[in-house]
Amino acid sequence: MSCKTALAAFLASEGARGWRELPVFSAAGAAARACAAVDAERLAGHVVAPAPERVFAALALTPLDTVRAVILGQDPYPTPGHANGLAFSYVGPPPLPRSLVNIYKERAEDLAEPASLDGDLTRWAKQGVLLLNTALTVREGASKAGSHLSLGWGAVTDAVIAAVSRQQPHVAFLLWGNPAQAKRGLIDESRHLVIASAHPSPLSARRGFFGSKPFSRANAWLEGQGEKPIAW
Repeated sequence: MSCKTALAAFLASEGARGWRELPVFSAAGAAARACAAVDAERLAGHVVAPAPERVFAALALTPLDTVRAVILGQDPYPTPGHANGLAFSYVGPPPLPRSLVNIYKERAEDLAEPASLDGDLTRWAKQGVLLLNTALTVREGASKAGSHLSLGWGAVTDAVIAAVSRQQPHVAFLLWGNPAQAKRGLIDESRHLVIASAHPSPLSARRGFFGSKPFSRANAWLEGQGEKPIAW
């Protein structure tokens, strides 16, 4: 399957409601152009993650009208077999990716819950947590992180974040890392909560991610807006 075919399948799915109306998902829009660039990468011999059918998984699992929180990271895991289309999520044998280990460590400290051995974050997505990266693809392999940040996905994720800010009443945005924080200007902070911190990567988690208490802060704010808390 190509990225172009995966995009068409996503737009035809029930999960695309709300998203498909955005101009970036038109036939000649930014998503189609980014997919063309991804398909060209594969034709050139590069291995790209996640698999094509998972590129739009975050949007498909969390339609626009269900979004209550956004976790925004940088790009998918470049380690072969790790990325599955949901930011920070992992489905596979142990050990868990180190960023996810740090997320679970912070959750344990924040909510007094034991760290999980299950890396699949689908349960968050189904509660309205949009698990988005600023780029939806990456080249697989060591030192390939950030390799698709300039491939055209930025226009797509800009439009997604702006749509959430514009159309949803109360959303908690968790911006992890500098690429994610660069999107802050797209969010109407008079209506939404922004929690910005360092990325949970082992390279940066101790520079502001640990101790940021994003889970309890998001839930306290959501409850203050009359919304149900998220079962993190």
